[in-house]
Amino acid sequence: MFNEHIFDYLRTDKLPHIWCPGCAHGIIVGSLVRSIEKLKIDKNKIAVLSGIGCSGRTPGYLDMNTLHTTHGRSLTFATGIKMAKPELTVIDVMGDGDAVAIGGNHFIHACRRNIDIKAIIFNNNIYGMTGGQYSPTTPTNYYASTAPYGNVETPFDIVKLAKGAGASFVARADAFHIGLLDNVIQKALSHKGFSVVEVMATCPTQFGRRNKMKEPYQMLDFVAERAISLKKWQEMSEEERKGKFPIGIFVDEQREEYVETYEKNVIERAKKGDR
Repeated sequence: MFNEHIFDYLRTDKLPHIWCPGCAHGIIVGSLVRSIEKLKIDKNKIAVLSGIGCSGRTPGYLDMNTLHTTHGRSLTFATGIKMAKPELTVIDVMGDGDAVAIGGNHFIHACRRNIDIKAIIFNNNIYGMTGGQYSPTTPTNYYASTAPYGNVETPFDIVKLAKGAGASFVARADAFHIGLLDNVIQKALSHKGFSVVEVMATCPTQFGRRNKMKEPYQMLDFVAERAISLKKWQEMSEEERKGKFPIGIFVDEQREEYVETYEKNVIERAKKGDR
């Protein structure tokens, strides 16, 4: 059923959006807005940030406190906002290259610190805005403008990276299974600590056309056919897993959050003159 309240969270004067037909970014933004509305989070107490890339357009469409920052550096801005205004729900949207290429170091240390930021990664397996270059998540043997004979590199597994770096909530969803996408974004927004939601998205313009998927529905099929529930994934052999990826919640644990730790161990001691 259509929910007219979603317009309360959008800058309708900025619509229609500039994303290509068939791009999954609109699907992800729709899920984010539905999740915020369902959880009844005051939009005036939300800060949404982005870096550069197709996903970077997201803050421009959201009627909240928003900031469009530099490529790969949005988590540094998000950290500053959370430290200064811990009462805000801070959401940082990033592309795959934005998050784990130029922004990789910031990403792993945000995970390590367990600061209460919600990182939503729009993973379309390519640099969509800047010319279709292969990214750290482009699958092996798939084509890009900088891999005309196929990508020879092994792609990053963002879920494993986030788990290994210490994020306290890690999930992966995709642009086809909308129920799961809504569910994990809502859980991430409700979680206290660094939350990572990787969304396997579609880029029919730069990725699809180079890889024999000229129509948007072909790209959605491409994502849907490879996405396997975590429970089923755990029952599959290594051979059966080839070319596919698991979706679901991989980490959901409570640990002391960075801002609270900092205030308790630094701010309070500084006030007391305790060194």
